[in-house]
Amino acid sequence: MKFENKNLSEAKIAIIGLGYVGLPLAVEFAKKYQVVGFDISPKRIEELNQGKDLTREIEDKDLQEVLVKEPKAGLFPTKDPEKLQGATVYIVTVPTPTDKHNKPVLTPMIKASETVGKYLRNGDIVIYESTVYPGVTEDECVPVLEKVSGLSYNKDFYVGYSPERINPGDKEHTVAKILKVTSGSTPEVADYVDDLYKSIITAGTHKASNIKVAEAAKVIENAQRDINIAFVNELSKIFNLMGIDTHEVLAAAGTKWNFLPFKPGLVGGHCIGVDPYYLAQKAQEVGYHPEIILAGRRLNDSMGKFVATEVIKWMMRKDLKVIDSKVLILGFTFKEDCPDVRNTRVIDIYKELRSFDMAVDVYDPWANPEEVKEEYGISMIGGEIAPDLDQYSAVILAVAHKEFRALPIQKSEYKVVFDVKAVLDKDKVDARL
Repeated sequence: MKFENKNLSEAKIAIIGLGYVGLPLAVEFAKKYQVVGFDISPKRIEELNQGKDLTREIEDKDLQEVLVKEPKAGLFPTKDPEKLQGATVYIVTVPTPTDKHNKPVLTPMIKASETVGKYLRNGDIVIYESTVYPGVTEDECVPVLEKVSGLSYNKDFYVGYSPERINPGDKEHTVAKILKVTSGSTPEVADYVDDLYKSIITAGTHKASNIKVAEAAKVIENAQRDINIAFVNELSKIFNLMGIDTHEVLAAAGTKWNFLPFKPGLVGGHCIGVDPYYLAQKAQEVGYHPEIILAGRRLNDSMGKFVATEVIKWMMRKDLKVIDSKVLILGFTFKEDCPDVRNTRVIDIYKELRSFDMAVDVYDPWANPEEVKEEYGISMIGGEIAPDLDQYSAVILAVAHKEFRALPIQKSEYKVVFDVKAVLDKDKVDARL
């Protein structure tokens, strides 16, 4: 059955998952459409209905402007799946993590598809935004939708894929200002999905030829960044052995017009540090062993241990005690000025230092202490007031939060300072990546 073009103004949108991706999208759509935002976390729904976003992706005033108390034009956050009934477009924005063996975990996608399938009706469209390897939407999610709904794909209901491009903590490149890739399961559906996103994305859209192309485009965006960062991380290790400042080298090389401005650092978070494994998994399934992708992942995953080892070397050079010494790590989130601690690689620094029986304190005014304790078993110190730096034998600036740049951080004969992000004055630190 051919998809019947619908009037965009009559679209009723349900967004499944109100995290870093789903909420900004829901708020943008709610300016023009009736939006039901569903999340399985009662705590998350409660805070949103109070007009607060603890991820800090949306300003409270902007959230409050679109909130409604019942399903109508605006955003209605709910933990009740029954409220999804009556939607014409379902958009899935759930996490796609990996397990401890770096294997893709599609459980959130499957569970979300089961939920949507219960309320799917003839003519409805399901759009997936979660990052996946090519084929997941049609090969894994569509069968679930069919089974639960009893409807037939591309006859009774349709799907699309429009990969998220949210950059947590970035207030300049917000959802409406980032060009959006779109796709659909039929040419007519692709047109509708494209028009739907065009109605809120001021940066415009790019309509991919099919869903697998759109899925592949997303997964290589972050794999490309991962590999480029791995290259400069490797350079950092090489130049460290040669006594050369990596950032001075990059500044000199950057005078060439086509040199890419990547910098060394920890590669964590829910995108760059995870997505390459999705592509690698699919490559192996079709009989190809991806060498560069996995080599880049190994290199980047080694940087936390490298930082810790370098700090210990500097302490020994200054004849400072290592075992039982006090060390301070400034920052625990995966990036600066953002509260997201998912897949943070700062944990690698922490674990390596602890393996030397060092007393390690972690201070981060952006991170949620309860979340850090639950996820990583670490009790952070402080609050809004930074600790006294003089009580530590080593200070590691791991995340470049704006609050840290004003701290009186200074190396001395009694203290090692390691600047992972290279944001402090060079004469104040012993070493930097």
